[in-house]
Amino acid sequence: MAEQRRDTGDGLQDLHDLQDLHGGEVAHAWEQLVATARRTVADRLVVGTSGNVSVRVGDLVLVTPSGVPYDRLTPGDVTGVDLDGRQVLGTLTPTSELPMHLAVHRTTDARAVVHTHAVHATAVSTLVSELPSVHYMTAALGGPVRVAPYATYGTEELARNLLHALAGRTACLLQNHGTLTHGATLDEAYDRTAQLEWMCRLWLTASSVPGRTPNLLTDDQLREVAERLRGYGQQR
Repeated sequence: MAEQRRDTGDGLQDLHDLQDLHGGEVAHAWEQLVATARRTVADRLVVGTSGNVSVRVGDLVLVTPSGVPYDRLTPGDVTGVDLDGRQVLGTLTPTSELPMHLAVHRTTDARAVVHTHAVHATAVSTLVSELPSVHYMTAALGGPVRVAPYATYGTEELARNLLHALAGRTACLLQNHGTLTHGATLDEAYDRTAQLEWMCRLWLTASSVPGRTPNLLTDDQLREVAERLRGYGQQR
């Protein structure tokens, strides 16, 4: 798709002004955002310009622009909005899924959001209302991953639906659409997307065996895992 650009007007700020305000964070965050968006394509979690990514720097939300191939994005294409959705940085039109990203940034402590059209996860979203707890890493996402009811992309209805599905979770499936995860960093949000897609693939594989039903973990088992995960990794 061709690049979509907005006319500059009142409220749009120069990148250098924002750099002064945020001490260089904006350029670094944009670089990470672009790298994450390109990774979703490389890992086949999206096709073309589908999916989108956002990261928050203060009250500024950087987002992927609408309809621009990620391999064509440059430092000069940085696109940002405030928490009300008013564009304050750049001339490219923000992602059409802006309402979804802003809903998460306004209502959670997330600093990063990743949305994809991952194949296995999207397939699962058409079959169940919640991803069955087929693996203990379900606990790492806050519990069984819910499916937000279908709504047209880019709408406030979809944003409302996903917030309900995200309650107490860091990931959800969007019915007949894809995935959404959030985290404290872009790496964390992306890793949760990859984990969710893997679990969806696992469940589809296990449930396809004729005459067999996958064993599912209980709530108590997931709670025990969640407790152990609090001490996982290198402690600082």
